[in-house]
Amino acid sequence: MPLQESGEMYLESIYVLQKRKGNVRSIDISEYMGYSKPSVSRAVGLLKDGGYITVQKDGVLNLTEEGLEIAEKIYERHTIITNLLMALGVDKETAAVDACRVEHVISEKTFDAIKKNFKDFI
Repeated sequence: MPLQESGEMYLESIYVLQKRKGNVRSIDISEYMGYSKPSVSRAVGLLKDGGYITVQKDGVLNLTEEGLEIAEKIYERHTIITNLLMALGVDKETAAVDACRVEHVISEKTFDAIKKNFKDFI
């Protein structure tokens, strides 16, 4: 099942929250992303059905191997693009917002070129 941008954003959010606090539940995602509980519940169901996450009986969400791979990729893109934009003089908030938009559409080839040619900035 191909993952859409919103699914990537949810996986990245789960990843970030796991790094920050360990166990992550739907309510944590709702608060972090600013989405309604029903919206998060629907997304969690889709991600679970797609094999990207598992949900424990106590509601704790875990990334599957595939989900973790995607989340790490998106997080790396976000971090590197944010840092590159900041190195170019963009303020941190704007850089993070713009990186969030770019990280989902940039090709692998272009991102690899950025990593290779701008490693001193990132």
